[in-house]
Amino acid sequence: MLSSGFALIFGLMRIANLTHGSLFMIGSYITAVLVRNGTNLFLADIAAMLCIAVLGGLIERFILRRLSGNSQGQVLATLGLSFIAADFCLMAWGGDPIPVSTPMMFQSPLHIFNLSFPTYRLVVLTFAVIVAVLLYLLIERTKIGAMIRAGVDDMDMARAVGIPASLLFTTVFCLGAGLAGLGGALGGPIFNAYPGLDADMLPLALIVVILGGVGSLFGTFVASFIVGFIYTFGIALIPDLAYVILFLPMVIVIAFKPQGLFGRVIT
Repeated sequence: MLSSGFALIFGLMRIANLTHGSLFMIGSYITAVLVRNGTNLFLADIAAMLCIAVLGGLIERFILRRLSGNSQGQVLATLGLSFIAADFCLMAWGGDPIPVSTPMMFQSPLHIFNLSFPTYRLVVLTFAVIVAVLLYLLIERTKIGAMIRAGVDDMDMARAVGIPASLLFTTVFCLGAGLAGLGGALGGPIFNAYPGLDADMLPLALIVVILGGVGSLFGTFVASFIVGFIYTFGIALIPDLAYVILFLPMVIVIAFKPQGLFGRVIT
């Protein structure tokens, strides 16, 4: 979900949104605080997603739009916002991790073929697949999806036929930010909310997007599984070389297919 949101924003707006990891982290903190105060985890996840979507819309409307056409300025602005977000979270919630308790019904492991699987992680995986299908239907089967695809292919022509580019940009940024917030909210019981979560997650999202192909949601979906398996088993089996193993597939893919596994050449 984090990588899908990043791919949506970069695919349409060509903005390398370095605030994306911070949106993930803030979503985790919002969920942690709400759950600690007695809110149901599901309701806390929805609240976090909506709050981060609104925050993303404000960032696009009042900061990034003023830097339209200045890609370097937009990247630097999102980088500065990520530092501000990190300090804000540290000031508001302190430096200690805030645990997010897993719902009771998902705490017991699930036994399949004499193997034990963490139930909550399977729930998150299932939810991620559902979100991927809904995103596909949104992009490929709806009017707003057609406008997004037209904007990705040729923004000038899309404007010429009457597509409201500014509203489209804001909508896509809100959707991408909301996905990041939802990812952080669902990941709360797995990662907990802690300072530095943004710096831990953003590189993984960048690797997924580059490996799968910039602007390709299907490539992002496939690459997320590849990176997830490599990162998980790399840490478990060869912890000293985990990041080497993680970056190696991306380097190999870029060497032979610079646009990624399922991406197109950006012009």
